Amino acid sequence: MGTIITVTSGKGGVGKSTTTANLAVGLANLGKKVVAIDFDIGLRNLDMILGLENRIVYDVVDVMEERCNLSQALINDKKAKNLYFLPASQTKDKDVLERDKVKKLLLSLKKQFDIVLLDSPAGIESGFEHSIFLADRALIVSTPDVSSVRDADRVIGIIDAKSEKAKNGEEVEKHVIINRIKPEMVEAGNMLSTEDVLSILALPLIGVVPDDEDIIGSTNMGDPIINKEKSISAESYRRISRRVLGEEIEFLDLKAKKGFFKAIKSIFK
Repeated sequence: MGTIITVTSGKGGVGKSTTTANLAVGLANLGKKVVAIDFDIGLRNLDMILGLENRIVYDVVDVMEERCNLSQALINDKKAKNLYFLPASQTKDKDVLERDKVKKLLLSLKKQFDIVLLDSPAGIESGFEHSIFLADRALIVSTPDVSSVRDADRVIGIIDAKSEKAKNGEEVEKHVIINRIKPEMVEAGNMLSTEDVLSILALPLIGVVPDDEDIIGSTNMGDPIINKEKSISAESYRRISRRVLGEEIEFLDLKAKKGFFKAIKSIFK
């Protein structure tokens, strides 16, 4: 039986879908059979980040409404052959999802895949609740600013109250990913530090990803940054993927130092 991992944030625009795409590729590259599902009904973009938008014929709503079977809707990734993708509907509203149908689909996927990776929609409405109620684990993505961390804290509270595990007296395993951190801004006191974020959220850290303009380019190209060998952010995602699988691996040192980024980039030359 596989594991359902929900990638969520509460606040939109923090890099949640980018994180989902890169971890999906990273976990598949580590030998796990992975399915990534876009739960952002009506506003999908995970397909573009993975470079699979032109291969979509059926979507997750089609499967749940039995207009097609699951194998017809699943798309195999171009490069990571252990990775499959189930797109969100572009034309439906998130209110179209029904809990019983979502549960049936996710339990079916758990039997077929090692990891079911859910990209939850922004906000805390019904679509979000559908993406977290069956989660075994949750990865909370936050940028190091007050509004993002506040929204992440709200999401943690909802997971602890409304997930199926919570209803059964259990707890969803939760970790924090801090995204788009700028060491020089932290050093200047203009951005929350990793320690600040963890103090507020009171959850263990599983990854820190530096602000990286190359991610924008990779997203526009439909080629997740993790595929780029000589990249600091790619290495961050690779390490997060290994930590998700239980490996103890050190964090990259992203403290602000004179010439730090120039020095660390030299590692990859």
